[in-house]
Formats: sequence, C-alpha cells, structure tokens
Amino acid sequence: MDAIQDLLTKISVKTREIEEDYPELQKYLDEQRITLPKDSSSNTIDKQSLEDYLNSLQSLIDNYEKESQ
Repeated sequence: MDAIQDLLTKISVKTREIEEDYPELQKYLDEQRITLPKDSSSNTIDKQSLEDYLNSLQSLIDNYEKESQ
C-alpha cells in the first residue's frame, strides 16, 4: 500500500507543478485523467494505472517544453 500512496503523492505534486508552472496545460488535466481505468466492477486502481498516469503527466510537461524551445 505504501507504493500506491507514494504514487498518489507524486501525482499530486506533479499536478500542482502543472497548475503553478504550466497553467496553460491545465486544460489537459481532465483529458489526462481518462488514462485511469473506469472499470465499474472494481473501485480500486492498481499500481500500474497510477504509474501510467504519472508518466502521462510528465510526458505532457516534457512535450510542452520541447515545443516551447
């Protein structure tokens, strides 16, 4: 469970970074959330889904920085 809590903390930090440092990317945060599973048979999110979501947030920043140069 500690690994999941750690990932949730990292996601929170990364989301805050986007909100504070890249406000123009905020509009994409709702779109990024679709990467999380919406399986109605289970209310749990697995570690891999959280890792994928965190990676997608970082990719959003990385791609923006590449295009801005």
